[in-house]
Amino acid sequence: MAPPPQSDEIVLACRDVELAFGGLRALKGLGFDIARGEIFGLVGPNGSGKTSMVNVVTGFYRAQSGTVHLFGEDVTRLKPHRIAGRGVARTFQNLALFRGMTVLDNILLGRHVHMRAGALPSLFYWVWALRHEVAHRRAVEELIDFMQLQDIRDEPVEVIPLGLQKRVELARALAADPRLLILDEPMAGMNQEEKEYIARFILDAREERNTTVLLIEHHMDVVTSICDRVMVLSYGESIAQGRPAEAIADPRVVKAYLGERAAARHKGVAA
Repeated sequence: MAPPPQSDEIVLACRDVELAFGGLRALKGLGFDIARGEIFGLVGPNGSGKTSMVNVVTGFYRAQSGTVHLFGEDVTRLKPHRIAGRGVARTFQNLALFRGMTVLDNILLGRHVHMRAGALPSLFYWVWALRHEVAHRRAVEELIDFMQLQDIRDEPVEVIPLGLQKRVELARALAADPRLLILDEPMAGMNQEEKEYIARFILDAREERNTTVLLIEHHMDVVTSICDRVMVLSYGESIAQGRPAEAIADPRVVKAYLGERAAARHKGVAA
């Protein structure tokens, strides 16, 4: 069982979020809170609205109504770079690494939100800008150790296996020192051993780096083992919310995943 959140401080609060694309309502009045230190799972079948909700939180989509508060501040109308600058980092459902660049350089790109040397310091590179660059590289080297990527640090990302590429993307997100880390299916396409590695790194990020996590994931064994709470979506609506084992056992959730007939058979077997 995952440990409880570290405090009652609310990191993310979403209220009555509505999102539509033409006549299609992607999100229907969604609302939830995430406390500091919590790993909160957002789960549901394909097309249920999980990534749409994350895109609203991070500013990539603008909701028609509802609010998003981050660390107590209304960020509903802010652009993505403004939200990122407030301590939010994310990974994407499809890998977004830069081919032709090494593992080290890809992770170093995650530090861009902290790189503010400016024109004047650059004129005095050896005094000011170099000091900042050394500090950023030191932070990245610590992350490489943390994510156990030492053996491939100088390899081009396109030549390493998928499981390691996912690990690099997680490291790049952590390089921004986020207070809220959003992970969109970080274990997609992985075998069991690779999934266990990523699950361990997520738990370590929470415990050692004080990171709050919003996790989108299809692997229910992972969700039940590392999440404190979950919200289950179906067609843009919340159909269950609470502790993972309880929410996933909800009959509406079973029906959403298995279909009505299979859910009836599942109920009969359980009885």
